[in-house]
Amino acid sequence: MRRLGPEEWSGLAMFAVSVVVGGPVLTGAIEASIPRAWWIGLFAVLVVAVIVAAGGSRTRLVRHAAYAAAVGAAWALVASAAQPGLLPVLLVVVAAVSVQAVPSWVGFVVVGLNTVVLATVVARTETGVTDVLLGAGFYALIQVATLFSALAIVREQRMRRELAEAHVELQAAGVLLSESARTAERLRISRELHDLIGHQLTVLTLELEAARHRDGERAREHVERADRVARDLLGDVRATVGEMRTEFADLSAALRQIVRDLPDLEVSIEIAPGVRAGEEQTAALVRAVQEVVTNTIRHAGARELWIDVASDGDAVCLTAADDGHGDAEPTLGNGLRGLVERFEALGGDVRVDGRKGFRVTARVPAS
Repeated sequence: MRRLGPEEWSGLAMFAVSVVVGGPVLTGAIEASIPRAWWIGLFAVLVVAVIVAAGGSRTRLVRHAAYAAAVGAAWALVASAAQPGLLPVLLVVVAAVSVQAVPSWVGFVVVGLNTVVLATVVARTETGVTDVLLGAGFYALIQVATLFSALAIVREQRMRRELAEAHVELQAAGVLLSESARTAERLRISRELHDLIGHQLTVLTLELEAARHRDGERAREHVERADRVARDLLGDVRATVGEMRTEFADLSAALRQIVRDLPDLEVSIEIAPGVRAGEEQTAALVRAVQEVVTNTIRHAGARELWIDVASDGDAVCLTAADDGHGDAEPTLGNGLRGLVERFEALGGDVRVDGRKGFRVTARVPAS
């Protein structure tokens, strides 16, 4: 079960506040100028429209339409009550939701229109201009303050998301750079080994050739020198091979480094025992995790991401799934298309499923 985050708790609190302020009319304690069943229906429309506008749909046109419905329902609810009471709070809720559904300037226009509607409603029960201005002005200030606060929160969320994406990219680059440095070091050692063996084998060959053309003590001297060269060569080879000996890349450490210290996203990584991957395969898996985590942060709206790496015959299989809203017909962006091309070039494949959360399965031959 997905855990509730700050946004979900905020939405629940907003819903509770809306029910409380609408309670008197919902229960019949305050009359409305329209049948109470219709008023309850409008209230239900408002609640559903606010949920859709605040992120229940990924389609911009649907969010815009839902927000327009929420604004209209809020106006009708406030205007149709015999006594506004705390109902203008619904206008504050609608103003706050605008940051999730429409451009910021639209939110401020809605605040202005809300104020006009509220002033009209207050004028029905208050005869003094001062009372009307105070009533409408008070809620106008609350709406503006709420809107600015919501904009600040959204801006902070965007900055945190961008920071998390940069963090993932930097960690992945660090892992790949480390692997590249190890590869360069192995190449350097192999060249030194070639030069060393080539020189000493040449000396050894010459000594043995000289011993073959001599007899007695003189031949023995060449054989002894050849023996010393051979022993030195064996020692040098053992030392160099020991320096070159490296295990396969620590896949678990590499993948865990990428997802370390991510804000607002809990990532669980499970590496099955015995999973082995070569250098190119490790680089591909690192890039896969980077792309999956970045997409989860940017698009999925998820709280948790699970990544499993296991052996599948002679291949390594990476499976990543999140608890986000998914997409029944996912469209591959440049990052995922590049990932598919990378795995196919290594003889593997990548599959994407967005029907329940977002799931990526990447398979690559172990070596």
